[in-house]
Amino acid sequence: MTRSLVIGAGLGGIAAALRLRAKGDEVEVLERLPAAGGRAQVFEKNGFKHDAGPTVITAPFLFDELFSLFGEKRQDYLEFKPLDLWYRFYFDSTGDTFDYTASIEKTKEEISRFNREDTEGYDRLINTSEKIFNIGFTKLADKPFTKFSSMLKQIPSLLKLKSYLSVSQLVNSHIKHPQIRQAFSIHPLLVGGNPFDTTSIYALIHYLERKWGVFFCMGGTGKLIKELESLMLRQNISIRFNTDVEQILVENGRSTGVVTSSGEIISSNRIVCNADTPAVYDELLSAQPRRRKKAIPEKFTRYSMGLYVLFFGTNTKYKKVAHHTIWMGKRYRELLSDIFNAKILTDDFSLYLHRPTATDPSFAPDGCDSFYVLCPVPNLQGNVNWDVQGPALQERIINALNRTIMPNLKETIVDPFWMSPREFKTNYRAKHGAGFSIAPIFAQSAWFRYHNRDPHINNLFFTGAGTHPGAGMPGVLCSAKVVENLIAEEQVKQSK
Repeated sequence: MTRSLVIGAGLGGIAAALRLRAKGDEVEVLERLPAAGGRAQVFEKNGFKHDAGPTVITAPFLFDELFSLFGEKRQDYLEFKPLDLWYRFYFDSTGDTFDYTASIEKTKEEISRFNREDTEGYDRLINTSEKIFNIGFTKLADKPFTKFSSMLKQIPSLLKLKSYLSVSQLVNSHIKHPQIRQAFSIHPLLVGGNPFDTTSIYALIHYLERKWGVFFCMGGTGKLIKELESLMLRQNISIRFNTDVEQILVENGRSTGVVTSSGEIISSNRIVCNADTPAVYDELLSAQPRRRKKAIPEKFTRYSMGLYVLFFGTNTKYKKVAHHTIWMGKRYRELLSDIFNAKILTDDFSLYLHRPTATDPSFAPDGCDSFYVLCPVPNLQGNVNWDVQGPALQERIINALNRTIMPNLKETIVDPFWMSPREFKTNYRAKHGAGFSIAPIFAQSAWFRYHNRDPHINNLFFTGAGTHPGAGMPGVLCSAKVVENLIAEEQVKQSK
């Protein structure tokens, strides 16, 4: 029996472990944190619960597949509740709101309040997004790009889809009103990219949401992780927590095992690494030749932004605040340039506000609400003193919400605390504290991204945000399917 080690119990690692186990491997998962989930940790404080990681489910079938591998149904363990109101946008420059909903007709009614002509533009945008989806997701999301020839085959399709354009350029070609342009171009920020730089391939998210909907897992992402962990245990997958891998052992072009921080050597026939890929090459494979890198040299590599995440409860309910709110500051392109290019922290910001108690009251005591606020900030390549700026940013965010959509927040707030890119580096081993590994620009996509199999260590595989196809829950789950396909190809070759 093949013995496979999976480094990291994030979603990509969990999915890979389950897929390998379904093929008959003996699987052991090594996780440096005390709980599964990777960045999808759960914080509980005085009766308030906070999901620390991803909160939006847009491709539920990818989770269904993991249970069906073993003849089980996800619905027997997890309820994915569809949301009617997907995102409410609040524009601080004017005080206007825009509701993006599951109903196309209601969405068009909302668009027409800003610009009637943009309703037709939205139809064209969705039509374009569907074409991108049919190639970028349906045909390519779970396909390996370990050979440059595989990339060359897709060049005609990618050019036809104008994937050399940015998401912002594509949206702007269909939408005219500046605020609706902002609303329909923010999706790259949910996977770590600047809409003005991110390849328009990521515009497929518009159609992906329309095809399957937007869901919330009742009990939160923490409940989702707990049930996936239980599934692993039912299938006799071993999980070791508080086990920090310090080195991947390599001999004659093959990985042979790992060394942990305690000095223990754990042998294996195959390794799937779900840790942040650039950090793996820097730290766990530091003894290997420098040629064992991705196609783009490190000095040209661009990383996703950092994340500042503020958690708090309130001793009252804010019933007018949606489950998902995008709070747009007065600056857009200029702010993103400060974050991604200049890497400076300015006084202004835009925010994603998550209120799970809008759908699931179990996140807070009776009569209370639970919140987390995600604020894009420079990663650690910028020179930000988070000991000073962390508390100051908390105060600015609370003041802004108090002034706009959450009146009296300063009087009702309970137990606020925060994480910065510094904690992302320390807790999650994220290079430069980047929230989503390397940025999703065209020159770091497909073959140009970190490969799902190391080009020189043929039994070392990678899942997660830094590999193909990229960040976000659908992306990391698909990366495990890519690894599964690579291993299947290898087994076919060996059988001949």
